Amino acid sequence: MNHSEGTMREPKIKKSEFAERMERSAEAKKALLAKFVRKPTVTDPGFDDRETRKAAEIEAVRQARIDAKEAARQAKVDAEEAAKQAEAMTEEGILAAKRNERKERKAQAKSEARAKKEARQSERRTRVGSGDENGLY
Repeated sequence: MNHSEGTMREPKIKKSEFAERMERSAEAKKALLAKFVRKPTVTDPGFDDRETRKAAEIEAVRQARIDAKEAARQAKVDAEEAAKQAEAMTEEGILAAKRNERKERKAQAKSEARAKKEARQSERRTRVGSGDENGLY
């Protein structure tokens, strides 16, 4: 019985050693799997504030770009308008110069015609006053 008693204990020991090995193996597997388990993230309390600041900065940059584009477009429109006005002024200046030149020519022609008429009248008066027979018109 001695011998049978010893054999009985060995399986118990073997079973307990096996159970311990299995338990250690399971713990090791759990430890390995624990590495891959998602850990709860720590959220920054100022996260929302940072997001709103970032959104505000982005909006400010967008608005600045829109304003710059609008200013450039307005400057272009103003430049085109100024060019048109300058061209119109140039055309008006040219037309005014032509008008003045025409007025001067007409005034000169009118004064020449008046001088001619006065010369004829004075010639006629001198003829009539002297009694020239052929002076009758």
